[in-house]
Amino acid sequence: MYKPIQIDRENLTIMGVPFPDLETLNRTANAIGSNMFEGFEPTVNYITLIRDYVMNKITFLQFIEAAKNMTYV
Repeated sequence: MYKPIQIDRENLTIMGVPFPDLETLNRTANAIGSNMFEGFEPTVNYITLIRDYVMNKITFLQFIEAAKNMTYV
């Protein structure tokens, strides 16, 4: 079941996770939203993981490895 998440565009946060700019926040929110329709239930840690990938702080392989190992759970 889809549950809305808290997105604060004024303070640039998603579920309290800070973002450097509105573009990065929106790109991350779109990625999360698309997956939520497939049953994904985001956590603060997963939002951080997705944000870090969108900001190129981690590679795609690091993203996959962290998701598989549940490093960000």
